[in-house]
Amino acid sequence: MSEEKKEQETTTEQTTTEEQQAAAEPAAKKKKWPIIVGVIVIVVAVAGIGFWNWHNQPTFCNAFCHESMNAYVETYEQDANTQGTDKWGNAVSNTNAMLAVTHKEAGVNCLGCHVPTITQQLTEVSETITGDYYYPLEEVGTKALQANSGHDDSSGDQFCLKSGCHDMTREDLTQATSGMSFNPHRWQHGETECSECHKSHRASVFYCTQCHSEAAAAMPDGWVNYSEGQQLEKNSVNAS
Repeated sequence: MSEEKKEQETTTEQTTTEEQQAAAEPAAKKKKWPIIVGVIVIVVAVAGIGFWNWHNQPTFCNAFCHESMNAYVETYEQDANTQGTDKWGNAVSNTNAMLAVTHKEAGVNCLGCHVPTITQQLTEVSETITGDYYYPLEEVGTKALQANSGHDDSSGDQFCLKSGCHDMTREDLTQATSGMSFNPHRWQHGETECSECHKSHRASVFYCTQCHSEAAAAMPDGWVNYSEGQQLEKNSVNAS
């Protein structure tokens, strides 16, 4: 075989190889794209799940709202059945008097009670960024919490007395506390919101002592009477 023919064959083989490689490269790139897209989707999904889980934790609240939420997170994180401090910095003789603590012990996080609508969340973010809010924050009752969650607020009972929380009726409550020397769930004067007595981030208030001095003997540990509760609230407003 002549040298010239050998060179032609070699050149032809090289050309064929280069053409095959050139044709293979787009195919390889096409195969990589689904993998890259899949990895991106997985990373975004994992990040989203992680963010959502963090969103359900108390640390999320004060990480974004800073000062306005710090005191509330601190009350939530206190140990149960010991001396503690309320959201205003006042001593609480028994932390079980604060619902934030007892709910934490039951495995309930912030969003278990605070279930805001998207509109409310956007409003709160705007107020935090601009600093356009009162501090300490205004105290809300069960009717307001019910409304914030996007549900009918005709009765605060619906917020607490429901499946998954306290699955009972007013009558059941009255029966459950019938053994107390003064039954706080006997409604001689009509219905009173649960939050009139039960406070989340400060000592709960035995509302009945507003009129019934004898009710003080039945106050649970750590609770305060009506006058003490009013004074604590007044002091917090004056200090703001």
